[in-house]
Amino acid sequence: MPIEFKAETLLAAQDVRVAFFDVDGVLTDGGVYFSEHGETLKRFSILDGYGLKLLRSAGITPAVITGRDSKPLRVRLQALGIEHVRYGTEDKLPAAEAMLAHLGLNWPQAAAIGDDWPDLPVLSRAGFAAAPANAHAEVRAIAHYVTAARGGEGAAREFCDLLLTAGGHYRRLLDGARGLHA
Repeated sequence: MPIEFKAETLLAAQDVRVAFFDVDGVLTDGGVYFSEHGETLKRFSILDGYGLKLLRSAGITPAVITGRDSKPLRVRLQALGIEHVRYGTEDKLPAAEAMLAHLGLNWPQAAAIGDDWPDLPVLSRAGFAAAPANAHAEVRAIAHYVTAARGGEGAAREFCDLLLTAGGHYRRLLDGARGLHA
């Protein structure tokens, strides 16, 4: 059974056409692992990845803005078909504004999920802001919605499910996955 979202939360998110995602602490657990050769390793949730694919199916553009850059991250986002990505940027606001302009959208049509201070400028301007359960207190304080799940452990999927429900896409996509045709 899906999470039941409050009506006011769904209303706040119903016009979303683009969703901005941070990586570390949202799509990953926030830990940075290094191999003995100095390679960065990251752990991604399959549930979160499928949520990003479902957003695309619903016509909501997933976009990633991250302060880091690594080969594992690039491989994962490419496998998910994420086309709108900005790597290695701590100043995320200009990257988000450029993506909005490219997509012909504005801030009320944007949602964002982040976990720490570098995400605050984007979260504070987005029409709908979310934070994982383990996000920094300042981020949770401005979020319209705080997920029950932690970053890297289903928070992004919960955010995606919320956006899909708010946009009226969840049931149709679920029925399609079950092989049912409405």
